[in-house]
Amino acid sequence: MKHLYLIGGPMGVGKTTVCRELQKRLDRSVFLDGDWCWDANPFQVTEETKAMVTENICFLLNNFLRCSAYDHVIFCWVLHQQAILDGLLSRLDLGDCELRAVSLTASPEALTARIESDIRAGRRDPGALERSLSYLPLYGALNTKKLDVSELTPEEAAARLEAMA
Repeated sequence: MKHLYLIGGPMGVGKTTVCRELQKRLDRSVFLDGDWCWDANPFQVTEETKAMVTENICFLLNNFLRCSAYDHVIFCWVLHQQAILDGLLSRLDLGDCELRAVSLTASPEALTARIESDIRAGRRDPGALERSLSYLPLYGALNTKKLDVSELTPEEAAARLEAMA
């Protein structure tokens, strides 16, 4: 049986880092970050680009799910609305697949500290903090398990994701 990990969370919460740690822990695993399917300059959010990125993600995830080389498929993206999750799931071949949908959350203080560190290091633009904090409350309404990573290292968070069933 395959395992599909859908890991969402606000920008800066640590999704990519935690998923890389999870990938190290899981033999026969593959990792896709949704941002890789929409890395453009300039970054444009239009109906056309939203449809394109969803198609890109579903194409890759379905190929990973069909590939016998992988038992664990790990995907992360902001995933802040149930409609986005449902839209992706409706296009995936989930036969013989266990879904683990998890939202990574953090306290506003922990999220602020992480994003401010990224801004100082030049990894995020100054507007990232406001955007990320505005998304944080949306995760409570999603049909996902929640994992507060405020006080967890990426390794500890990955271990908890692996243990979730």
